[in-house]
Amino acid sequence: MNLYINSYVIVTIFLILGIVFPVVVLSIGKLLRPHKPSAGKETTYESGNEPVGDSQIRFNVRYYLYALMFVIFDIETVFLYPWAVAYKQLGLFALIEMTIFIGLLAIGLIYAWKKKVFKWNSI
Repeated sequence: MNLYINSYVIVTIFLILGIVFPVVVLSIGKLLRPHKPSAGKETTYESGNEPVGDSQIRFNVRYYLYALMFVIFDIETVFLYPWAVAYKQLGLFALIEMTIFIGLLAIGLIYAWKKKVFKWNSI
């Protein structure tokens, strides 16, 4: 029973520290930093240039698709590394699993290539 109570005490301490520490640090930062507002600092840009045009512009959806493709293939390496390290212990079954995994990713890459996700200057 003591073991369970100690576990709850540790979790409670971490929870309290996780809430109190950021609040205290941000409050101290607010007290210590200089606060001298001026009309120039309250403009959209502090660089001295007047903003031109609308601040919200539409981006082509291909930029987002390109970013998603990057994330997908970046995550692929996260899955490949532990497999490569433990390959000798896993055997043929893991090789077949990883071949299927890489095959599915290749199908996704071919699909994205056919949909012209990687073309920047397409009309």
